[in-house]
Amino acid sequence: MSHEAPVIGVLALQGDVREHLIALAAADAVARPVRRPEELAGVDGLVIPGGESTTISKLAVLFGVMEPLRARVRDGMPVYGTCAGMIMLADKILDPRSGQETIGGIDMIVRRNAFGRQNESFEASVDVKGVEGDPVEGVFIRAPWVESVGAGTEVLAEHDGHIVAVRQGDVLATSFHPELTGDHRVHSLFVEMVRAKRATESL
Repeated sequence: MSHEAPVIGVLALQGDVREHLIALAAADAVARPVRRPEELAGVDGLVIPGGESTTISKLAVLFGVMEPLRARVRDGMPVYGTCAGMIMLADKILDPRSGQETIGGIDMIVRRNAFGRQNESFEASVDVKGVEGDPVEGVFIRAPWVESVGAGTEVLAEHDGHIVAVRQGDVLATSFHPELTGDHRVHSLFVEMVRAKRATESL
């Protein structure tokens, strides 16, 4: 059973959903957009894309997926968040916008727009632990960084002395957007996490 391609959703409320769907498909997953609780119930794992974290948070509440999402993450569903998705997976945000909620899942404090505003977007090579071969080309767009992590959180990458990729159990997050580069190795890492989780559940 576990050799079948895992079904991985992309939270399709806002942000670069299509690019993630393409990257996941290239990494041998069945990828589908998720907007509603019943769609969330049908996936083995979920990607939370970049976008505007405040908007994603409000839309998740509006579409009724915020609580089911929190419940699935608590129950151990693998999740991968990029940029705004990283903010959504933080247990704590420095200076959150009013009414901004997170899903949580990673014991970390995240600083929003830490690398600057839109005009301070940049690309950088990032060595990511668990990704074989050359460094990953990271696209940073008004990216957050991780201010601090708890004992159970593993730091996978840093850039300029700031933490930009972390993992806690089955939850993965990056400040940068690997879906915009055509390099699908970070998505492959996540797909393998989902496969491994599914294999343990089917035992």
